Amino acid sequence: MTTAASGELLARLGALGAAVNRGALYEAAVAATGAALERPAINVLAVLNAAGGPRRVGEIAAQMQVEGPHVTRHVHRLEQRGMVRTVVDPDDRRARLVEITPVGQQAIDRYLSVVLGWLDSALDGWSEHDRTELFHLAGRLFDDLTAQLARYEQPD
Repeated sequence: MTTAASGELLARLGALGAAVNRGALYEAAVAATGAALERPAINVLAVLNAAGGPRRVGEIAAQMQVEGPHVTRHVHRLEQRGMVRTVVDPDDRRARLVEITPVGQQAIDRYLSVVLGWLDSALDGWSEHDRTELFHLAGRLFDDLTAQLARYEQPD
């Protein structure tokens, strides 16, 4: 792939990410939650949903690529709304974990239903082989890009 093609791919990925995160799809997905949630709050719920269990604030922050205090603020707001709760870490009784509640799970499930419905609809005309190949190559691309980004996080 040429540098120009790589640049075009990066620009298209950026434009797609911006459209998904700021456009009518995002607004419809948030409306489906039944709650007025800010983007960071949805991200907290999404991280906890993907994790499949309770996580420390620092782990959530690392996944979201933000600082811990930013996550803590949103966890408190979500906790007030009954969408998450903090529990004692069984491995370190001094530490707390954040877990999603049934109310929070329902909200993120409704959000993801809209977003994943959009993706499925966009790929509706694709063959099963093409879908499988896309998911394989996209997964590989994102893994490789994440590994490359990690290089910038390492001190020299």
